[in-house]
Amino acid sequence: MLRPPYSSLRLLIGVAIATSCALLPHAAMAGMAEAQTYLQQGQHAQALEQVDKVLAANSKDRQARFLKGVILAEMNKLDDAAAVFIKLSEEAPELPEPYNNLAVIYAQQKQYEKARAALEMAIRTHPSYAVAHENLGDLYAKMARQAYDRALQIDAGNSTAQTKLNLIRDIISVSSRPGTTTARTPEKTVLAQNTAASVAKPGVQVIPVAPPPAVTKPVATPQPPVVAATPQKPAKPEPAKLEAPAKSEPVKAEPAKPAKSEPVVEAKDESKAVHAAVNAWASAWSNKEVRAYLNVYAKDFSVPDGKSRSAWEKERTERIDKPGKIKVALADVDIRIKGDQATVRFKQNYTSASFTSSSGKTLIMVQRNGRWQIQQERIGR
Repeated sequence: MLRPPYSSLRLLIGVAIATSCALLPHAAMAGMAEAQTYLQQGQHAQALEQVDKVLAANSKDRQARFLKGVILAEMNKLDDAAAVFIKLSEEAPELPEPYNNLAVIYAQQKQYEKARAALEMAIRTHPSYAVAHENLGDLYAKMARQAYDRALQIDAGNSTAQTKLNLIRDIISVSSRPGTTTARTPEKTVLAQNTAASVAKPGVQVIPVAPPPAVTKPVATPQPPVVAATPQKPAKPEPAKLEAPAKSEPVKAEPAKPAKSEPVVEAKDESKAVHAAVNAWASAWSNKEVRAYLNVYAKDFSVPDGKSRSAWEKERTERIDKPGKIKVALADVDIRIKGDQATVRFKQNYTSASFTSSSGKTLIMVQRNGRWQIQQERIGR
């Protein structure tokens, strides 16, 4: 995971490097999609493994190499990541994205002059490349802060330098503050679409990746099912309907009919309850309500990668608290219930200030103390 001091500089992820990307073999496309999903979940080792598989089949695949550079940067292997982006910039000097990411790495290493040169190269290749312009502004702010700090070390009573330094600090804190006071992972990352158009017009394709309304609705609408999840009441009115024909006393055996229909109603109700639990999980994730999000996971949740529950919770807390908004939308939800266990499959559309992905997901849920909780979570349907 990348660290300060470049706080608000943007690292570009998943850009289309060549027009041939759309012609990638199906297996390579699937591998890239899985790698991006692992990256979004913070499972860097798995993401790197998937990219390496794609590169084993085609070592010249620029898109896979670009994504590998991003993963290496996230793993804090900055020299290795820089080497990837340098090679890509040499092979395709007309593309601004490798220059941009190289600048972010240089900024983290406090090589500000190198970072500035890389960003200017990115802008030279595409003058309308908004991300590079913004990064250059942030970089100049950091360089100014460094200069004012030096001025105050020489002359501690320089009130003008102190005022300017405070102003610069305010600018930097605003650009890295997402509504939380922490700045553990302050970089803002942007995902470009995997199309040749994103290379032709990077400034246009990069910024509108995450339109907030598109995701808010699917997550917000499921809230009513939480109320509908106690539909035991509809079950009671059923006998009331049957009491009208009960004029003839002998037909008292008729309550047997409601008994037959009850399991069907119950199954529907449980399906609604499961759906409500899944939507509450997605909503808590979107709203960065960490405690509510973690409470959806059962005590015997199968933690991935053999981690301890506490280590996993700490990692998830840090990722959800990461600067920037998060939007999680679920589509094509399929629920299968067997006893007190439910299998839920859906398409998950995830958008944050740092990443965008769309992938299949499966949740194995169990009923505990009247609540449906996640026992297993895996990628793919």
